[in-house]
Amino acid sequence: MNSRPNTKAKEDAATPTVACVANDTIIELVYDPEKCETGLAVSRFGGLWNVEQEVRIHTGETLVPYSPKNNLIANDCVLLPSKPEHHGDKAGLLADITAFLHRYVDLSPIFEQIAAHYILLSWVHDAFNELPYLRLRGEYGTGKTRGLLAIGSLCYRPFFASGASTVSPIFHTIDRFGGTLILDEADFRFSDATSEMVKILNNGNVRGLPVLRTMQNQYREFNPRAFKVFGPKIIAMREHYNDPALESRFITEDMGQRPWREDIPISLPPTLKDEALALRNRLLHFRFCHLFDTKIDPSALLAGVEPRLNQIALPLLSMVDDPVLRAEIGAWLSNEQEEKMSQRQVTIEGRVLATLREAFAASNGMPVSIGDITERFNATHSAEYGQLVSYKWIGHVVRKNLRLTTSKSGGIYVVPTSEKHKLETLSARYN
Repeated sequence: MNSRPNTKAKEDAATPTVACVANDTIIELVYDPEKCETGLAVSRFGGLWNVEQEVRIHTGETLVPYSPKNNLIANDCVLLPSKPEHHGDKAGLLADITAFLHRYVDLSPIFEQIAAHYILLSWVHDAFNELPYLRLRGEYGTGKTRGLLAIGSLCYRPFFASGASTVSPIFHTIDRFGGTLILDEADFRFSDATSEMVKILNNGNVRGLPVLRTMQNQYREFNPRAFKVFGPKIIAMREHYNDPALESRFITEDMGQRPWREDIPISLPPTLKDEALALRNRLLHFRFCHLFDTKIDPSALLAGVEPRLNQIALPLLSMVDDPVLRAEIGAWLSNEQEEKMSQRQVTIEGRVLATLREAFAASNGMPVSIGDITERFNATHSAEYGQLVSYKWIGHVVRKNLRLTTSKSGGIYVVPTSEKHKLETLSARYN
């Protein structure tokens, strides 16, 4: 009779793991590129840690590290720390992150600080329920990809992909590895893949909004699967998205607005990889020490801005301890919103809304007809459009774009006075 333990059964019972937070224990996958070995860094006592090959948690489950031969790990598609290293104090760590970014990429001074704090945020992002995204926008040759590489290499478990990647591995990688999605060339053309990628971006900044995808099990039964896509994301693109809701999730740096700094190397040196690894090791220790005490700081709320801006800005601002810098970042974000609101004024919706307000002001408390709105709009804007717009077109914008209710009165369509209360909310949105 064979008395040796059943090694295969033991291996089958273990769960390959990238990360786990179990009660007061934080477990993170680490990878030593020199030894080509993976392990699980385990913190049980507020920053004290050790690396183990097998961890049994309170549920009775046994966790083991992913194999170092995993393609995502072996080919640097996902970057991991090699081990925790003492991070020092928060201010010193941020200073070293900022110096690293300044050395390799040309960012505006305020966005450089935003990026440094976003890196820190990415390592404790699971302490929050909503997250902003970072975006680098500009034409080719403006340093977008360089910025992605520099910022992304310091983020929490970054996964590098491009807009040309197929959607399926991106879904599976985010679901299994979590971490930070670093997406280059994110100007998607309209396609099924586009809609799938947009789902990741639309759902991925709020906890608890997985993306359902149709799948079949081994018996060919319909078995939809929920993919977890919540987490930090940094993208690079040339233009912007047409969806205002998606646009509102981004904190954007427009690249190429300044002459290229002469002290920035044209080609990234081999030392960047080692410097980034050393910082990721310190950032892992920061996560071990501060995940459980990280939370929203209500005092960082911005006054006089849209709720969406506060929703995405609060986690970032909560990471900023310096009150002067926090005020500067808040002012920058508020100014960015003002510019977006000014841009809304010249959209079709903004112009029709302004015309509708003008018509109501002259109506003496009566409903306003679609015909009146159309005539006023044509009197002001027909030269810009090169033709007169139709009643039907204006009615479509009022009902579908502005979501105002119309009714029929005396054989004509009107906007009733009961809709006037909606105009105040819309006017604030469109400035």
